[in-house]
Amino acid sequence: MRDYGADSVSVTEVAVATNGDVVKARQMVRTLAQSSGLSLVHQTKLVTAASELGRNMLVHGGGGTVRASAVVEGPRKGVWVEFADHGPGIEDIGLALTDGWTSGNGMGLGLSGAQRLVDEFDLDTGSSGTTVRIVKWGR
Repeated sequence: MRDYGADSVSVTEVAVATNGDVVKARQMVRTLAQSSGLSLVHQTKLVTAASELGRNMLVHGGGGTVRASAVVEGPRKGVWVEFADHGPGIEDIGLALTDGWTSGNGMGLGLSGAQRLVDEFDLDTGSSGTTVRIVKWGR
């Protein structure tokens, strides 16, 4: 996936260390989705994915940073969001992306559900942390 954050001059950032910070990040993503002209359905999908990924970042990665930007590619407008933590990483990506699998007390829909809700999904993980980048395009 292209690093839309590197291309944008207007990246917004929220540090996530508490549940309240996840709410702030979700609100930031909703505002960008609205200003980018995403339909209500696409806004809801993006905000739901952001909520799941933000919560995962907090619970499994100990918190981190959410960066987001409106993006334009030709006639398409959308929103790019990056979730980066410095946690232990994901041991088995394939397993973590399997519906129903959970490493905790959740429903096991976080990563796989978020992946289905967006148009682009990129996950990079290792012992120094996990970074997930997503894009939702308007139609």
